[in-house]
Amino acid sequence: MRQEYGLNDLLKNNRNKLTVNRLADLLIADLQNCCCRIYGKNEQDEKVLLTDLSLKADSLNYDAFDQRIDFIVCGEIVSEQYVPLTYQLQGDKFGFYGRCSVIAKVCGVDLYLNKSYSCKQGDFVWQNFSVSVKKLLKQLSRG
Repeated sequence: MRQEYGLNDLLKNNRNKLTVNRLADLLIADLQNCCCRIYGKNEQDEKVLLTDLSLKADSLNYDAFDQRIDFIVCGEIVSEQYVPLTYQLQGDKFGFYGRCSVIAKVCGVDLYLNKSYSCKQGDFVWQNFSVSVKKLLKQLSRG
């Protein structure tokens, strides 16, 4: 299951009343230089980097109606030795991580990699992500 982190650090200096739009602005600023790393595991159960994806220019958008941020990360596959198992998306402070797979309908996976993920070294891949600002604001109000 996808786990978010760093939200409290992101809001540490925010003294204004937090609204959906204010949180969206903070998240968009934080995700400007985000990256997504996808990992496999070797025989010793150590994480192995398979790809390091960067934010695609002009893809970071806030949908005010759905109150979510959508964006695309892309880059090249750097290793094809192992099956993709986990991912971590990291902004300056905010980020999230979870389990991933290239096979549809694998139990316990929260990210199915785009069909562009060929598992072949050197291939260019891209992945869509969404962050529900509304959901994060609700979590903050409960916490």
